[in-house]
Amino acid sequence: MTNNDLLFKIHTIFNHTTLEMLEIFALAEQIVTEAQLNAWILKSDEAGSQPCDDKSLETFLNGYIVHKRGPSDKGIPALSIKLNNNIIFTKLKIALNLKAEDLIAHFEIAGLELSKHEISAFFRKPANKHYKKCTSQTLACFMKGVTLKNSTIPKPLQDVRFRTAEQFMI
Repeated sequence: MTNNDLLFKIHTIFNHTTLEMLEIFALAEQIVTEAQLNAWILKSDEAGSQPCDDKSLETFLNGYIVHKRGPSDKGIPALSIKLNNNIIFTKLKIALNLKAEDLIAHFEIAGLELSKHEISAFFRKPANKHYKKCTSQTLACFMKGVTLKNSTIPKPLQDVRFRTAEQFMI
């Protein structure tokens, strides 16, 4: 999953307007133009698409934490030396205020079964012997779960064969 894919997914899953996205960047003290943001959320094969660098994505995620949870007494976290999927996953977990049970449910709805211990390994320090690298597939599966959990599309009718005509009347 690319940085652009992640920005696009957050933009669409939570129905953020372009202005809201720009404000989220500003919360983390990075000024981004509307043209730059639009270039980042285009698909990579579309004309005008530009890759979103790690610094900009991490800045956005820091701003997203402030947007969703409010400012911290500690201020905005320093940027990582090297952004990786574990850091991205951690920042999304914090921003969305998800607990282990919530994460399990998000993965489950996306078709991946992980235990509480397997999930906690993603949030450990790399030097820890139980640390587990978060793959792009794992992060994509999590984002799929977030999409399905936050979908505004109504669920299909259960089994219409056993419903009466009155049940379909509005």
